[in-house]
Formats: sequence, structure tokens, C-alpha cells
Amino acid sequence: MARLTTEQLIEKYKDLSQFEDQYRSEGYHAIAGIDEAGRGPLAGPVVAACCILDPDNMILGLDDSKKLSAKKRDLLFDEIKEKALAYAVVRVEADVIDEINILNATKQAMRQCVADIEVKPDILLIDAVNLDGTGLPVVPIIKGDAKSNSIAAASVLAKVTRDRIMEEYDKEYPGYGFAKHKGYGTAEHYAGIRAQGMCPIHRRSFLKVIH
Repeated sequence: MARLTTEQLIEKYKDLSQFEDQYRSEGYHAIAGIDEAGRGPLAGPVVAACCILDPDNMILGLDDSKKLSAKKRDLLFDEIKEKALAYAVVRVEADVIDEINILNATKQAMRQCVADIEVKPDILLIDAVNLDGTGLPVVPIIKGDAKSNSIAAASVLAKVTRDRIMEEYDKEYPGYGFAKHKGYGTAEHYAGIRAQGMCPIHRRSFLKVIH
């Protein structure tokens, strides 16, 4: 794929600011994007992030984190932390996921992000989750990480954080391939489970039957 020019990146950034611009025009100021990483894996935490971008400080190249290379995500991760008005990242571990289920664990992480962020949001833009319990207006957006810069920034924060967590777990629990597949259900991962059994970070509610 051809690399976008600076002008094209600026145009894309403006396109992905339409939700933020709309709600800013309605009187909202601290517009927070929220997203998660890790709802589907068989192991490790789910990680949620909340991010309020500075409308006067563009971060070019934001997109759904899954569409970006690992190198690009790492660069954006540092830039977001440097330029955002505020952000928070929260993880909920596998044992809690097993206890309350993945959707509730995801919502718990998201609510905690909203509670932890230093600048209190006025409104929440969230990727496809209708989050209750925050006391704030919530706008669920299907495929929001590809439609809103704020959600895309949260997507990058959550994805990079979780990937790094799983790389560290790979050292603690070798033989499963966590650094490579990040806990998803690959053939290598299932082979590791069959050979070694489950380890403490496996989601037992996701792994009731291993063939």
C-alpha cells in the first residue's frame, strides 16, 4: 500500500474528527474516546483505554489499531501519550473475566478508565459498547476505531499496552507462544495447552473443552 502524503494524512485526520467536531459544536469540550483490546483471546487480561485528544495538536496516522503495523502502533503510542490532553489505561485479569464474563469485564475496565482519567470527560465516544454507570452521555459507534480519532487513539493505547503485557507473560509462562499470538486461539497456542495444561493467565471459561 502506498504511503499517504502529509496532506492526505491531514485530510484523513479531519475526516476522523467529524464526531468530535459535531459534539464540540454542541457545547461539549472534553470528548473522550474509549476502546478495548483483548476481548477474544483465550488468555491474559482485557485492556481498556480512555483518551481525550487536544483539538489543536493533531496526531497524524491514527486508525483502527488492528490496521496498523506494530512499529506504527508503537510510534503512535508514544505520540498519543505526549500530545493527548489526558488518558487512562486499565486492565482486568483473566480470573475476573471468568467470574463476571468478558462483556462485564470489558465494561468494568472502561468505567475504571473514565474514573481514572485526570480530565473529567463531558461525553464518551465508545467503539460499539453501550456503557452504563458513568453518569455521562455515551455515543456507541460501530467500528468507531476507524471513524473517530479519539476512539482510534484509545484503540492504540489499549492494543500496545496489552501486547506488551502478553510479551512479558511469554517470559513468565513459556511454551504457549504468548509473545507471538498474544493469547489468541492459534494452533500453536492450543498445542501448548495440550502439552502443558493451562497456566494462571488462561481464561478457563473460554477453555472448557480442549481437543
